[in-house]
Amino acid sequence: MQLRLGVALVSLVVALVSASPPKSDVLNRGEEKPFIHVPLAPTDDYKSGKVHEMLMEKMMAAVDKMRGVNSAGIFEPREGIKPIAQFTPCVDGYAGKEVNNTYACRNLDLYSFTPHADMGSTDRVGSDVWGWAHTSDGGVTREFGLVAQMDGTAFVEVLANGQIAYLGRLATQTVSSIWRDIKVIGNYAYIGSEAEGHGIQVFDLLKLLDVSLVKSPKNFSIHTDLTAHYDELPIGRSHNVVAHAAKNLIVAVGSVPRTDICAAGLIFIDVTDPSSPKSAGCAAADGYVHDAQCLIYYGPHTKYNGTDVCYSFNEDSFTIYNVSDPAEPFIISTTSYYGVSYSHQGWVIDEKNQTHLLLNDEDDEVESRGWAEDQKTVTYIWDITDLEHPVLTGYYKSPAVSIDHNLYVLNGLCYESNYNSGLRVVNVSSVTKDPTGAGFFEAAFFDVHPEDDDVNGVAEYGGAWSVYPYFESGYLIVNTLERGLFVLKYAGST
Repeated sequence: MQLRLGVALVSLVVALVSASPPKSDVLNRGEEKPFIHVPLAPTDDYKSGKVHEMLMEKMMAAVDKMRGVNSAGIFEPREGIKPIAQFTPCVDGYAGKEVNNTYACRNLDLYSFTPHADMGSTDRVGSDVWGWAHTSDGGVTREFGLVAQMDGTAFVEVLANGQIAYLGRLATQTVSSIWRDIKVIGNYAYIGSEAEGHGIQVFDLLKLLDVSLVKSPKNFSIHTDLTAHYDELPIGRSHNVVAHAAKNLIVAVGSVPRTDICAAGLIFIDVTDPSSPKSAGCAAADGYVHDAQCLIYYGPHTKYNGTDVCYSFNEDSFTIYNVSDPAEPFIISTTSYYGVSYSHQGWVIDEKNQTHLLLNDEDDEVESRGWAEDQKTVTYIWDITDLEHPVLTGYYKSPAVSIDHNLYVLNGLCYESNYNSGLRVVNVSSVTKDPTGAGFFEAAFFDVHPEDDDVNGVAEYGGAWSVYPYFESGYLIVNTLERGLFVLKYAGST
């Protein structure tokens, strides 16, 4: 019996090795059809949450390291990182002149940098960032940043000169957590977290218009300053919050446990009345959803025009849902892909004509898999002209070694927050002519983590978590884990 078992195990190993493309024979762009999709781990390890737990443990270890946690658990802030409160252009490849505060760059100018401590945080570790703009009856537009931190959310105004005014903060609903995510519909912010019991905070952003906050920032109360608190998530946790503004839906994703009826998939919350958010259904099929983009479909697949869809990134797959009826959503397609390690997040290139989508995989660089075998950041290009049969057509590879995180697209430019290599701006406007990615190029970058520049980067956690690129002023706000908030502006011609 033992001999038979040994022979069977050897045969299984040989079969798996034969199924995986050897590292020396990495397939080229456009050769999607012969790809053998071998995920990083067995299917059960994704379904059980083991793979995600491994990623979270790596992040927690990295945060402990960057915070300088010692045996007494005392936070020792990083030395030599000071605020930058004046315009600092990118000159000869660098912005700034101070030790630990000089940043490699190209075509992105620095307008200000504000440490987390100066935005009221005690934990001094950041994560997500989002924006909100308000135009008065007199036509004056003010722009605001919503800055996620371990211990809450900081509110800042991005002034006309690119400096920021700190206006106050909203504490976490329960305990601190590295993971906090924010989205906006109308004049309301919806804030979720991996902290147990946190739920979704609903905050009226019109409170930020009070001009007295510039001189006297306010600690907003979780008891008296919230418009509402949605507390119907299984144990109050969510990994990300997604907004489908056209339908007044907030979608909580990654709301464990995976054994819940919603399986940590898409959980829909009707916020037509922000003061009374209501459960609207969930999509449990295909299990855990890490992140998603939900919007009305406009594109060449005429069968679905006008349909509400969610492009979802489900750890070991790229999954598209029809969510026109949140009470009865269903899967349009589920697709694995070459090099899949952890399908993390993505965005359509053109929301008005949804032909292509860009996807990032958070673990392919760490594990040196597929096109990311050299640990340089890979962005996957999908042809979604047929929603029922999306096709991986190619990829773009960054010149820097790093792990990719959140990306967003505006007017043919993809803004990638790639952890330690910082903000990378990629021109993707050639995608309809050549979907292999051969015509993509890096139009600009701003490296927020100079400590690894001498080795062209490392595939480790730190640096830029996310970017908000949608202000009409052109200002870009980048939130980082260990430093704080950068305000940048693109200075290129394309």
